[in-house]
Amino acid sequence: MDKMTINRRQALGHIIGITSVAAGAAIAPSALAATPIEGAATDFILGKGEKLKYVKLDPMAVAKLAYESKSGGCMYQVFHAMISKLSESTSVDAAKFKTIPTGLAVYGGGGIAGQGTVCGNLNGAGMLVNILDDINGQNGAVVAALFRFYEITELPYMDDAFVTGIGSTQDVTATSVVSASIANSSLCHSSLTNWSEASGKTVAQKGERCPRLAAAIAMKLVELLNDAYDGKAIEGTKHEDNGSCTTCHGKAETMMGAPSVMTGMECQTCHTGHFN
Repeated sequence: MDKMTINRRQALGHIIGITSVAAGAAIAPSALAATPIEGAATDFILGKGEKLKYVKLDPMAVAKLAYESKSGGCMYQVFHAMISKLSESTSVDAAKFKTIPTGLAVYGGGGIAGQGTVCGNLNGAGMLVNILDDINGQNGAVVAALFRFYEITELPYMDDAFVTGIGSTQDVTATSVVSASIANSSLCHSSLTNWSEASGKTVAQKGERCPRLAAAIAMKLVELLNDAYDGKAIEGTKHEDNGSCTTCHGKAETMMGAPSVMTGMECQTCHTGHFN
């Protein structure tokens, strides 16, 4: 077992405990209130399989609102910012977007109620894309590309334009975020552990880093959706070794008795070989 694997597994117990407290604290009455929004379609309830029309949004405006919504946790930040901006947009379904209770997304904080599993940012993005009408046949590609982006990109953004755009400062960056990091996974616990190692801070000190991460993911989500809306091909970048894994471990066909596998995740995050 290599050093990285040991660190992640040892850290998971601590992360679960710490983020459970944070996630619980985020479930405030204001976030969960079902107060009707002015201009909402009062006779509309989103049904199973029902889809709403997307229109292009301003990536930085969504990122800023996501950052400002930090009290609800990362999944809430992404979902709430997207739904809120779509409810104010020129979409023919703007009034219907207003009816969606974004407080439902609070549960995803800390990798689903503090369990350190799938990152709430990705969970919220998936829930949002799921209710959008077909965008040039690329809704699934948007989700896949966002997951790959999350796995391989140094986040949160640290540049002046982003930091100023969301309403923070580089002084706060230097003291409370310190460093960006690469998650190498779609899991909350991996993302936080790698940031902790890069920054020298504990997970309990993630209060500024995670809201900025949510803002960055919300921003990227809008960029991908806007590109899809414009008819651009959406592509995600996978680790070059993943192709050799799925050669044997396919979804429909396998080789030499290999088990069948379905995943878009990075293989190397958890598997360094057949005996890992």
